[in-house]
Amino acid sequence: QVQLVESGGGLVQPGGSLRLSCVASRSTGSVYGMGWYRQAPGKERELVAFISSGGVRRYVDPVKGRFTISRDGAKNTMYMQMNSLKPEDTAVYYCTMGPAATTTVYWGKGTLVTVSS
Repeated sequence: QVQLVESGGGLVQPGGSLRLSCVASRSTGSVYGMGWYRQAPGKERELVAFISSGGVRRYVDPVKGRFTISRDGAKNTMYMQMNSLKPEDTAVYYCTMGPAATTTVYWGKGTLVTVSS
């Protein structure tokens, strides 16, 4: 079973930046991609971004132009750079691995991002 470990969450002021990291216990291979979901307080979990095994990146509209997802295959690590953060970005962010953005096989435990002044 693949384990996913997130890091990089924390408290940041509106307009600030954070970079989330997710380390996988093994390679995604040539089939699975990795992504990020988030769940804000009192809201449903939602997809944020996904990067395929081939490096194709997808973002939901609320984060386009602000968030950037990337991967380092040699380190089995995925990153998400988050800029111009807004209070509505406050959520627990979950690292995922699966064959498609909305088809998740493995989940991380989550890391909390709080955007507040």
